[in-house]
Amino acid sequence: MKRLLQWAAGFLLSAMLLPMVRADVVVSGTRVIYPGKAREVTVQLTNNGSTPSLVQAWLDAGNPKVSPEHSDAPFVLTPPIFRLDPHKGQTLRLMYTGRPLPQDRESVFWLNVLEVPPMPQNGAGKNYLQLAFRSRLKVFFRPPGLPGRADEAPLKLRWRVVPGKGGHGFDLACENPSPYYVSFSRVGVVVDGNAYTFDKGGMVNPRATATFPLSGLTSPPPPGTEVDFTSINDYGAGVPRKSTL
Repeated sequence: MKRLLQWAAGFLLSAMLLPMVRADVVVSGTRVIYPGKAREVTVQLTNNGSTPSLVQAWLDAGNPKVSPEHSDAPFVLTPPIFRLDPHKGQTLRLMYTGRPLPQDRESVFWLNVLEVPPMPQNGAGKNYLQLAFRSRLKVFFRPPGLPGRADEAPLKLRWRVVPGKGGHGFDLACENPSPYYVSFSRVGVVVDGNAYTFDKGGMVNPRATATFPLSGLTSPPPPGTEVDFTSINDYGAGVPRKSTL
């Protein structure tokens, strides 16, 4: 047991001493909008590194554990696996299969991009740490003819403060009456000049309610309290907004 702990401590120390690593393959944008009548939508990838990478791409319906061969999203994606040389680009093509989806609201899926770097030169017979990077992007299927506009949905949100789960603290409840998903990078309230914020991001589904815990808030704020939040638009940009309870 003692030797195991010593080995684990040594491994962690060596990992901490490794130079900072990052993904070389970059996906253009942080989300994909698929208009319901579109024949296909493209996503651009670029390898900004100095070595080639093997890339695998697939979609899922919200379960990150689904393997590529068991994809449960109604899209065909090509190419599913390819080599991406340094400083080169590759276009992914997404095509809707036509499987029935709700037509009165958006549906969301996830695009997975897995980057596997090559084995280091002269790495044969040597110990080395190799990391694969996986990115997941939201894919919003937007049926034609939905009322209103997606950029108007954050303005229609209804906010209230509710008791936290298990009776501990308070949560900020967000009701979305629109047919569009609304994503956040931050939500919170301002009470007596103090901000109580949830900054881990989140999303509220169409015609549904989501809750966000407000750390430090010990009593319900009065009606008319300011709600301060940042929603994310179709281009992945954060838009600061304010509302009231």
